[in-house]
Amino acid sequence: MKESVEQFMVFLEVERGMSSNTVLSYRRDVNKFVAHLKVSRKNIPQAKREDIIDFITRLKGEGLSATSIARNLAALKTFWKFLVAEQMVHENIATVVESPKTWKKIPDVLSIEEVEALLSTAEGRDRMAIRDKAILELMYATGLRVSEVGDLKKANVNLDAGFIKCSGKGGKERIVPFGGKAEKAILKYIEKSRPKLSSGRIDMHLFLSRLGKKLSRQSLWKIIRKYTLKAGIKKHITPHTLRHSFATHLLEGGAELRGVQEMLGHADISTTQIYTHINKERLRKVHAQFHPRA
Repeated sequence: MKESVEQFMVFLEVERGMSSNTVLSYRRDVNKFVAHLKVSRKNIPQAKREDIIDFITRLKGEGLSATSIARNLAALKTFWKFLVAEQMVHENIATVVESPKTWKKIPDVLSIEEVEALLSTAEGRDRMAIRDKAILELMYATGLRVSEVGDLKKANVNLDAGFIKCSGKGGKERIVPFGGKAEKAILKYIEKSRPKLSSGRIDMHLFLSRLGKKLSRQSLWKIIRKYTLKAGIKKHITPHTLRHSFATHLLEGGAELRGVQEMLGHADISTTQIYTHINKERLRKVHAQFHPRA
């Protein structure tokens, strides 16, 4: 193994014209993988794609950043390309391994029980509580982005038909349905709370601040956090948490991916597919916790 690594270093320096510092970096990364193989008592020709995946997983477990792991993988891909070209191995096992730069962090989502706790906490008779309840119900019912909730116009909410028209990223409009509970909360807000908040001012936005103005993204985020803490939810919450929960619960309930994509306003379905990973991860945890031979 040592000889093939040395030949690779000569190739990088002489044929590829890399600087000594870059060659040193490649040497360090490749030798790290060679050491990983030795633990399994394997040499380079015996290595499999799974060995590279195990190596990357180990680096991730050690706390290396995605950028550092991607650099290690890039070195291995160049190394294996060289080995194939020199007929030292027959197969390039590194070529199909996904770069960590394309990894998508799976976001935290609330369980259905946690969402119910959150929504039941947002109860009250004063104008702010009624408004907050309507906001949270609508966000969970539609999966709107926080910015879309703030921009939502009163005229774009059709309570009779049970849908909203919103403008997403790039000004692209979409229609999203909502259910009876959100309808009830919004209607109560429009009838009892919004007139008090507007105080005769003319503002076309659905949700208004104490001063009768459009709610900012920061204000909406504070509302979500306020009731999350009040409900005793300990998970890491972001402005997108209800949106993530909306999509995940739809897919868990059997909704088609394309339909969820349309409701979320994703241009690329690969963005929506992250929620299928969330569902699989949740099922894996359930299996590990409850199966007797897990």
